[in-house]
Amino acid sequence: MSTSAETTTMDYSDYYFQIATLCNKDEVRNFTKTFLPITYSLICIFGLVGNLCVVLTFISYKKSESMTDMYLCNMAIVDILFVLTLPFWAVYYALDEWIFGDFVCKLFKGIYAVNFNCGMLLLTCISMDRYIAIVQATRLFKVRTRTLAYSKAICLAVWLLAVLISTSAFMFNGSYSHSGNATKHICEHKSTAEFSVILKLLILSLQLLFGFFIPLLFMCFCYTFIVKTLIHAQNSKKSRAIRAILLIMLVFLVCQLPYNIVLLMTAMSLGKQDKTCQGEKQMAYAKYITETLAFLHCCMNPVLYAFIGVKFRNYFMKIIMNLCCTGHTKCGSTYLSRLSSDTGHSRPTSEICE
Repeated sequence: MSTSAETTTMDYSDYYFQIATLCNKDEVRNFTKTFLPITYSLICIFGLVGNLCVVLTFISYKKSESMTDMYLCNMAIVDILFVLTLPFWAVYYALDEWIFGDFVCKLFKGIYAVNFNCGMLLLTCISMDRYIAIVQATRLFKVRTRTLAYSKAICLAVWLLAVLISTSAFMFNGSYSHSGNATKHICEHKSTAEFSVILKLLILSLQLLFGFFIPLLFMCFCYTFIVKTLIHAQNSKKSRAIRAILLIMLVFLVCQLPYNIVLLMTAMSLGKQDKTCQGEKQMAYAKYITETLAFLHCCMNPVLYAFIGVKFRNYFMKIIMNLCCTGHTKCGSTYLSRLSSDTGHSRPTSEICE
């Protein structure tokens, strides 16, 4: 904490973690210098390649009119934007210094928040679409048809809402000097003395509430009724599509839930004066590890598509065959013909995800 004649600034070496001045955390920094650059680089490579393949497949086969497919395509776009920021964070932790300026710091902190919130909102939309398509198929058929016509507007609204929820990440993060070193900058959450602990707690609570817990409850409600309906409807196509969507949601929760639990524990400890150095170190380790686990979701969706989505796998293989056979008109003609017949039947519940 540093005090000047004009203002009193409370510096935080972490987004949500108050680090005690007398607590030596060199061992945590040594851990992050090695662990984070390596994992961030791997996530960036696999996430970028996988999600680009997803977007390419969706763009190449625009005949799919499923709302779920559109939501998943938007999720891939969100993940691409995020993984492109990971090399900058890898450099940050490797050097133990932010060298890219205040604007880039605010932008990248905001992109992470948008990635998380947009992902949760899109999964909520997917659960709603599946609920209407399966549980209320007859009663709300006209509603779903009209909704499909405005699918682009719905996706735009999701993006705008995610940005709105993430406003605080853009506003209250920045690049600034820390620990008395005027030449060394960090990119973290910062605030003035007037910005009280209560207000910080309020912002964090709202982010957890609207960015995680409310969407989670909504998805649990929808999928509970979907499972009940599927018990009485033994349609294999519907079952495969729902299993794919459920697994995507499950992976998202496994990746994101631990990090949100850590953030919740952090919110509960804000303002407490009886923190121990060992406790601070444990929370720092938990934050970095669970946050990295949360980032893994960016490269998990393409894996789910490849091993579960029959339609997606066939479409993707057609693209690969077309690329490999450029200039060879007879190359793989039998295989391409078989793929065309496999993917050319009547549209299932979720064309690409099935």
